[in-house]
Amino acid sequence: MTLAKAPAVDVDGAKTRRRERPGHRSGPRPGHRAATGVGRPGFAWAAPAAVFFGLFAVVPLLMVVVLSFSRWNGLGSPEFAGLDNWRKLLDDPVMIESLWLSLLLTVLGVAVQTPVSILLGVWAAGHQRNRAVLSAIYFVPLLLSITAVSVLWRAVLDPNFGVPSQASWLFGDGNLLGTQSSALGVLVFVSTWQFTPLHALIYQGAARAVPQVLYQAAQIDGAGTVRQFFHITLPQLRNSIVTSTILMVVGGLTTFDTVLILTQGGPGTDTTISAYYMYQKAFKSFDFGAGAAVALLLVAVAGLVSLVMVRLTGYDKMRSTMEGV
Repeated sequence: MTLAKAPAVDVDGAKTRRRERPGHRSGPRPGHRAATGVGRPGFAWAAPAAVFFGLFAVVPLLMVVVLSFSRWNGLGSPEFAGLDNWRKLLDDPVMIESLWLSLLLTVLGVAVQTPVSILLGVWAAGHQRNRAVLSAIYFVPLLLSITAVSVLWRAVLDPNFGVPSQASWLFGDGNLLGTQSSALGVLVFVSTWQFTPLHALIYQGAARAVPQVLYQAAQIDGAGTVRQFFHITLPQLRNSIVTSTILMVVGGLTTFDTVLILTQGGPGTDTTISAYYMYQKAFKSFDFGAGAAVALLLVAVAGLVSLVMVRLTGYDKMRSTMEGV
């Protein structure tokens, strides 16, 4: 006696049948590789970028490290100097002052640019009338080079023929670059004027990614525009704020062109920041070893500040702002 084979039954008790098309074969088709063997290995695709990064980033950085322990004036061969360059830097009061000025400019830049960028970015992400035209206008400074912007504002702020000379009732003698406080204010203003559009663009993209259902629920609960901004928009911009701030910190510590064209480190050494001090040591005093040491110190400070920010904000965990939505 032969027992009939019971049909397959799924979890709902329904009969299932396996149908095969005519000529269908299981397994890979003839002439085709398995999925695991398709294409080149991953490192082959990354090799060109890795070589490019190594030649133009890693190798120069290693050369700067070696040069910081050497004595070289640009001619002949470098001579090993040990820690002499580092001792001279630590004993130079101008170097210490330049480092503090760099940190001060960075803090002021972040404090001014962050709120302005957030407000502009959130506003540009909306659907207001003429928003596209106004957004295009305030993005214009981002299209200009730092050198062009610095030359432009130097002409505008000229104490003899610029705007301050025509409004002495507001600017006094008109020489805004003649004192340390006003010169630092001008540097912060020019940097804010040029780079705020970049950070506003970051916040604009992040604000558009915020789910509209959150605002709809807040409106039902009676929350106004201000409460929605502080309780919905800002928390959703958390990761973008960290990214933007790190870019501001690195940019602030490495600012050079604006100082070179607007103030040239003056009056005196009142605006001699670390990057400009490095330029003076390397290309005016022809002490390339000391200049390399300053450059290496800037890289270390910028990297340390960025790492601390990432750790303190929890950004390294890459937590999504969509949690709980």
